[in-house]
Amino acid sequence: MKLPTGETVSKLRKSLRERALYTVCEEARCPNLGECWDQGTATIMLMGDVCTRGCRFCAVKTGNPRGWLDLDEPAKVAQTAEIPGLRYLVLTSVDRDDLPDFGAGHYAETIRLLKEKRSSLLVEALVPDFQGRHECVHTLCDSGVDVYAHNIETVDRLHRRVRDVRATYTQTLDTLAEAKRYRPDVFTKSSIMLGLGETEDEIRQTMHDLREHGVDILTLGQYLQPNKKLLPVERYVTPEEFDEFKRWAEEDFGFAYCASGPMVRSSYKAAEHFVMSQLLPSEALPSHDTSSPDSAPKPDGFAGRMVV
Repeated sequence: MKLPTGETVSKLRKSLRERALYTVCEEARCPNLGECWDQGTATIMLMGDVCTRGCRFCAVKTGNPRGWLDLDEPAKVAQTAEIPGLRYLVLTSVDRDDLPDFGAGHYAETIRLLKEKRSSLLVEALVPDFQGRHECVHTLCDSGVDVYAHNIETVDRLHRRVRDVRATYTQTLDTLAEAKRYRPDVFTKSSIMLGLGETEDEIRQTMHDLREHGVDILTLGQYLQPNKKLLPVERYVTPEEFDEFKRWAEEDFGFAYCASGPMVRSSYKAAEHFVMSQLLPSEALPSHDTSSPDSAPKPDGFAGRMVV
Protein backbone atom coordinates (compact mmCIF):
# COMPACT_ATOMS: atom_id res chain seq x y z
CA MET A 1 0.00 0.00 0.00
CA LYS A 2 1.05 3.57 -0.62
CA LEU A 3 2.75 5.08 2.44
CA PRO A 4 1.05 8.18 3.92
CA THR A 5 3.72 10.64 2.82
CA GLY A 6 3.98 13.62 0.51
CA GLU A 7 3.04 17.28 0.52
CA THR A 8 -0.74 16.78 0.21
CA VAL A 9 -0.88 14.28 3.09
CA SER A 10 1.37 16.44 5.30
CA LYS A 11 -0.70 19.59 4.71
CA LEU A 12 -3.96 17.76 5.39
CA ARG A 13 -2.66 16.25 8.64
CA LYS A 14 -1.30 19.66 9.77
CA SER A 15 -4.61 21.38 8.99
CA LEU A 16 -6.57 18.75 10.91
CA ARG A 17 -4.29 19.01 13.97
CA GLU A 18 -4.57 22.81 13.98
CA ARG A 19 -8.33 22.37 14.30
CA ALA A 20 -8.05 19.59 16.91
CA LEU A 21 -9.78 17.16 14.52
CA TYR A 22 -8.95 13.47 14.11
CA THR A 23 -9.98 11.04 11.43
CA VAL A 24 -11.11 7.45 11.40
CA CYS A 25 -8.37 6.97 8.81
CA GLU A 26 -5.75 7.56 11.52
CA GLU A 27 -7.55 6.08 14.52
CA ALA A 28 -8.23 2.80 12.69
CA ARG A 29 -4.76 2.77 11.09
CA CYS A 30 -6.38 2.33 7.71
CA PRO A 31 -3.96 0.97 5.09
CA ASN A 32 -5.54 3.23 2.46
CA LEU A 33 -4.79 6.49 4.31
CA GLY A 34 -1.98 7.60 2.01
CA GLU A 35 -3.92 6.86 -1.16
CA CYS A 36 -7.14 8.55 0.02
CA TRP A 37 -5.56 11.63 1.56
CA ASP A 38 -3.43 12.17 -1.53
CA GLN A 39 -6.69 12.38 -3.51
CA GLY A 40 -8.30 14.80 -1.03
CA THR A 41 -10.57 12.35 0.82
CA ALA A 42 -10.79 11.98 4.62
CA THR A 43 -13.24 10.36 7.07
CA ILE A 44 -14.28 11.88 10.41
CA MET A 45 -16.21 10.00 13.12
CA LEU A 46 -18.95 11.88 14.96
CA MET A 47 -20.60 11.45 18.37
CA GLY A 48 -17.78 9.86 20.34
CA ASP A 49 -16.21 6.41 20.38
CA VAL A 50 -18.74 4.37 22.39
CA CYS A 51 -21.24 2.39 20.31
CA THR A 52 -24.60 1.16 21.58
CA ARG A 53 -24.42 -1.90 19.32
CA GLY A 54 -22.25 -4.99 19.67
CA CYS A 55 -21.46 -6.29 16.18
CA ARG A 56 -19.07 -9.25 16.20
CA PHE A 57 -16.77 -7.91 13.49
CA CYS A 58 -16.07 -4.47 14.99
CA ALA A 59 -13.51 -3.46 17.62
CA VAL A 60 -15.20 -0.16 18.59
CA LYS A 61 -16.09 0.04 22.29
CA THR A 62 -19.65 -0.97 23.22
CA GLY A 63 -21.61 0.72 26.00
CA ASN A 64 -24.22 3.33 26.86
CA PRO A 65 -23.15 6.98 26.36
CA ARG A 66 -26.35 7.99 28.23
CA GLY A 67 -27.24 10.79 25.87
CA TRP A 68 -23.83 12.50 25.95
CA LEU A 69 -23.20 14.62 22.86
CA ASP A 70 -20.71 17.36 22.03
CA LEU A 71 -23.06 20.09 20.79
CA ASP A 72 -20.08 22.08 19.46
CA GLU A 73 -18.92 19.20 17.26
CA PRO A 74 -20.81 20.25 14.09
CA ALA A 75 -19.13 23.66 14.16
CA LYS A 76 -15.72 22.08 14.84
CA VAL A 77 -16.09 19.63 11.95
CA ALA A 78 -17.33 22.44 9.66
CA GLN A 79 -13.85 23.93 9.94
CA THR A 80 -12.61 21.14 7.67
CA ALA A 81 -14.32 22.97 4.80
CA GLU A 82 -11.52 25.53 5.07
CA ILE A 83 -8.75 22.96 4.55
CA PRO A 84 -7.09 23.39 1.13
CA GLY A 85 -6.97 20.21 -0.94
CA LEU A 86 -9.88 18.52 0.82
CA ARG A 87 -12.49 17.77 -1.85
CA TYR A 88 -14.48 14.91 -0.36
CA LEU A 89 -15.37 14.42 3.29
CA VAL A 90 -16.91 11.27 4.72
CA LEU A 91 -18.78 11.55 8.02
CA THR A 92 -19.43 8.38 9.99
CA SER A 93 -20.29 7.55 13.57
CA VAL A 94 -20.91 4.93 16.18
CA ASP A 95 -24.53 3.81 16.61
CA ARG A 96 -26.34 6.04 19.11
CA ASP A 97 -29.54 4.23 20.07
CA ASP A 98 -29.53 6.26 23.30
CA LEU A 99 -30.46 9.49 21.45
CA PRO A 100 -34.09 10.34 20.59
CA ASP A 101 -33.29 10.68 16.88
CA PHE A 102 -30.34 8.24 16.94
CA GLY A 103 -28.00 11.08 15.93
CA ALA A 104 -29.68 12.03 12.64
CA GLY A 105 -30.04 15.68 13.63
CA HIS A 106 -26.37 15.88 14.67
CA TYR A 107 -25.30 14.55 11.27
CA ALA A 108 -27.63 16.96 9.49
CA GLU A 109 -26.41 20.02 11.40
CA THR A 110 -22.79 19.09 10.65
CA ILE A 111 -23.51 18.74 6.93
CA ARG A 112 -25.48 22.00 6.77
CA LEU A 113 -22.62 23.91 8.37
CA LEU A 114 -20.08 22.29 6.04
CA LYS A 115 -22.14 23.24 2.99
CA GLU A 116 -22.60 26.81 4.27
CA LYS A 117 -18.83 27.21 4.44
CA ARG A 118 -18.09 25.53 1.10
CA SER A 119 -20.96 24.34 -1.04
CA SER A 120 -18.60 22.60 -3.49
CA LEU A 121 -17.24 20.23 -0.81
CA LEU A 122 -18.74 16.81 -1.45
CA VAL A 123 -20.05 15.14 1.70
CA GLU A 124 -20.82 11.47 2.21
CA ALA A 125 -22.64 10.32 5.35
CA LEU A 126 -21.96 6.70 6.33
CA VAL A 127 -24.81 6.42 8.79
CA PRO A 128 -26.38 3.92 11.22
CA ASP A 129 -29.77 2.40 10.41
CA PHE A 130 -31.65 4.80 12.76
CA GLN A 131 -33.66 1.71 13.82
CA GLY A 132 -35.45 1.95 10.48
CA ARG A 133 -37.10 5.31 11.29
CA HIS A 134 -37.90 7.02 7.97
CA GLU A 135 -38.12 10.48 9.54
CA CYS A 136 -34.46 10.17 10.53
CA VAL A 137 -33.53 9.19 6.97
CA HIS A 138 -35.43 12.28 5.74
CA THR A 139 -33.59 14.54 8.21
CA LEU A 140 -30.29 13.32 6.82
CA CYS A 141 -31.38 13.67 3.20
CA ASP A 142 -32.64 17.23 3.77
CA SER A 143 -29.19 18.31 5.00
CA GLY A 144 -27.71 18.57 1.49
CA VAL A 145 -25.68 15.37 1.73
CA ASP A 146 -24.29 14.13 -1.60
CA VAL A 147 -23.92 10.41 -0.78
CA TYR A 148 -26.14 8.47 1.64
CA ALA A 149 -24.24 5.36 2.72
CA HIS A 150 -25.22 2.53 5.03
CA ASN A 151 -23.44 -0.82 5.05
CA ILE A 152 -25.25 -4.12 4.73
CA GLU A 153 -21.93 -5.74 5.79
CA THR A 154 -22.74 -9.39 4.96
CA VAL A 155 -25.20 -11.75 3.32
CA ASP A 156 -28.64 -12.49 4.78
CA ARG A 157 -27.78 -15.95 6.20
CA LEU A 158 -24.81 -14.58 8.21
CA HIS A 159 -26.43 -11.35 9.36
CA ARG A 160 -27.54 -12.56 12.78
CA ARG A 161 -24.08 -14.04 13.47
CA VAL A 162 -22.10 -11.01 12.26
CA ARG A 163 -24.15 -7.96 13.26
CA ASP A 164 -25.95 -6.80 16.38
CA VAL A 165 -29.46 -8.28 16.63
CA ARG A 166 -30.97 -4.79 16.18
CA ALA A 167 -29.32 -4.42 12.76
CA THR A 168 -31.34 -6.57 10.39
CA TYR A 169 -30.78 -7.27 6.71
CA THR A 170 -34.23 -6.02 5.72
CA GLN A 171 -33.94 -2.89 7.86
CA THR A 172 -30.69 -1.94 6.12
CA LEU A 173 -32.28 -2.41 2.69
CA ASP A 174 -35.34 -0.42 3.73
CA THR A 175 -33.38 2.63 4.93
CA LEU A 176 -31.32 2.70 1.72
CA ALA A 177 -34.47 2.42 -0.39
CA GLU A 178 -36.16 5.21 1.57
CA ALA A 179 -33.19 7.54 1.06
CA LYS A 180 -33.40 6.99 -2.70
CA ARG A 181 -37.20 7.33 -2.74
CA TYR A 182 -37.15 10.54 -0.72
CA ARG A 183 -34.24 12.12 -2.61
CA PRO A 184 -33.83 10.45 -6.01
CA ASP A 185 -30.83 12.63 -6.89
CA VAL A 186 -28.69 11.46 -3.96
CA PHE A 187 -26.14 8.70 -4.52
CA THR A 188 -26.77 5.67 -2.29
CA LYS A 189 -23.92 3.38 -1.29
CA SER A 190 -23.34 0.17 0.64
CA SER A 191 -20.55 -2.27 1.43
CA ILE A 192 -20.05 -6.01 1.87
CA MET A 193 -17.22 -7.66 3.84
CA LEU A 194 -16.08 -10.91 2.29
CA GLY A 195 -14.33 -13.89 3.88
CA LEU A 196 -16.92 -14.62 6.59
CA GLY A 197 -18.24 -17.82 5.04
CA GLU A 198 -20.58 -16.46 2.36
CA THR A 199 -21.11 -18.37 -0.90
CA GLU A 200 -20.94 -16.94 -4.41
CA ASP A 201 -24.69 -17.40 -4.81
CA GLU A 202 -25.23 -15.41 -1.62
CA ILE A 203 -22.96 -12.61 -2.84
CA ARG A 204 -24.98 -12.41 -6.05
CA GLN A 205 -28.24 -12.41 -4.11
CA THR A 206 -27.03 -9.56 -1.90
CA MET A 207 -25.99 -7.56 -4.97
CA HIS A 208 -29.42 -8.19 -6.44
CA ASP A 209 -31.17 -7.09 -3.24
CA LEU A 210 -29.14 -3.88 -3.00
CA ARG A 211 -29.87 -2.92 -6.60
CA GLU A 212 -33.56 -3.76 -6.14
CA HIS A 213 -33.55 -1.20 -3.33
CA GLY A 214 -31.93 1.51 -5.45
CA VAL A 215 -28.30 1.34 -4.28
CA ASP A 216 -25.96 2.98 -6.79
CA ILE A 217 -22.44 2.29 -5.47
CA LEU A 218 -21.01 -0.87 -3.91
CA THR A 219 -17.70 -1.53 -2.18
CA LEU A 220 -16.34 -5.04 -1.55
CA GLY A 221 -13.40 -5.78 0.73
CA GLN A 222 -11.72 -8.52 2.73
CA TYR A 223 -12.81 -8.95 6.35
CA LEU A 224 -9.84 -8.90 8.73
CA GLN A 225 -10.19 -9.98 12.37
CA PRO A 226 -9.51 -6.93 14.60
CA ASN A 227 -8.77 -9.03 17.69
CA LYS A 228 -9.12 -12.63 18.89
CA LYS A 229 -12.46 -11.98 20.60
CA LEU A 230 -14.16 -11.15 17.31
CA LEU A 231 -15.15 -13.34 14.38
CA PRO A 232 -12.34 -15.25 12.70
CA VAL A 233 -11.61 -14.99 9.00
CA GLU A 234 -13.10 -18.01 7.24
CA ARG A 235 -11.07 -17.49 4.08
CA TYR A 236 -9.03 -14.94 2.15
CA VAL A 237 -10.64 -13.99 -1.15
CA THR A 238 -8.20 -13.78 -4.06
CA PRO A 239 -7.63 -10.59 -6.07
CA GLU A 240 -8.92 -12.42 -9.14
CA GLU A 241 -12.19 -13.18 -7.36
CA PHE A 242 -12.55 -9.55 -6.35
CA ASP A 243 -12.11 -8.57 -10.01
CA GLU A 244 -14.86 -11.02 -10.97
CA PHE A 245 -17.20 -9.69 -8.28
CA LYS A 246 -16.65 -6.15 -9.60
CA ARG A 247 -17.68 -7.38 -13.06
CA TRP A 248 -20.81 -8.96 -11.60
CA ALA A 249 -21.73 -5.74 -9.80
CA GLU A 250 -21.31 -3.42 -12.74
CA GLU A 251 -22.19 -5.63 -15.72
CA ASP A 252 -24.68 -8.13 -14.32
CA PHE A 253 -26.47 -5.97 -11.75
CA GLY A 254 -25.95 -2.44 -13.05
CA PHE A 255 -24.28 -0.68 -10.14
CA ALA A 256 -23.01 2.73 -11.23
CA TYR A 257 -19.65 1.88 -9.70
CA CYS A 258 -18.09 -0.93 -7.66
CA ALA A 259 -14.76 -0.70 -5.82
CA SER A 260 -13.65 -4.28 -5.18
CA GLY A 261 -10.38 -5.53 -3.72
CA PRO A 262 -8.78 -7.05 -0.61
CA MET A 263 -7.94 -3.67 0.96
CA VAL A 264 -11.07 -1.79 -0.13
CA ARG A 265 -13.08 -0.36 2.77
CA SER A 266 -16.44 1.44 3.00
CA SER A 267 -14.77 4.81 2.48
CA TYR A 268 -12.28 4.31 -0.29
CA LYS A 269 -10.99 6.86 -2.76
CA ALA A 270 -11.86 4.75 -5.82
CA ALA A 271 -15.57 5.06 -5.06
CA GLU A 272 -15.22 8.68 -3.94
CA HIS A 273 -13.40 9.57 -7.16
CA PHE A 274 -16.30 8.14 -9.13
CA VAL A 275 -18.71 10.44 -7.25
CA MET A 276 -16.42 13.41 -7.85
CA SER A 277 -16.33 12.61 -11.55
CA GLN A 278 -20.12 12.86 -11.60
CA LEU A 279 -20.68 15.90 -9.40
CA LEU A 280 -17.63 18.15 -9.85
CA PRO A 281 -16.45 20.01 -12.96
CA SER A 282 -13.69 18.06 -14.69
CA GLU A 283 -11.15 20.82 -14.06
CA ALA A 284 -11.75 20.49 -10.30
CA LEU A 285 -10.85 16.81 -10.18
CA PRO A 286 -7.49 15.68 -8.80
CA SER A 287 -5.17 13.90 -11.17
CA HIS A 288 -4.72 10.21 -10.47
CA ASP A 289 -2.83 7.20 -11.65
CA THR A 290 -4.56 5.72 -14.67
CA SER A 291 -3.48 2.26 -13.56
CA SER A 292 -5.57 2.47 -10.37
CA PRO A 293 -8.98 0.79 -10.15
CA ASP A 294 -10.88 4.08 -10.10
CA SER A 295 -9.75 4.85 -13.63
CA ALA A 296 -12.10 2.25 -15.11
CA PRO A 297 -14.56 3.53 -17.73
CA LYS A 298 -17.83 4.80 -16.26
CA PRO A 299 -21.01 2.89 -17.13
CA ASP A 300 -23.22 4.45 -19.77
CA GLY A 301 -26.05 6.60 -18.47
CA PHE A 302 -24.31 7.97 -15.38
CA ALA A 303 -23.08 11.36 -16.58
CA GLY A 304 -23.98 14.13 -14.17
CA ARG A 305 -26.37 13.66 -11.27
CA MET A 306 -28.01 10.28 -11.44
CA VAL A 307 -31.69 9.57 -10.98
CA VAL A 308 -32.86 5.98 -10.53
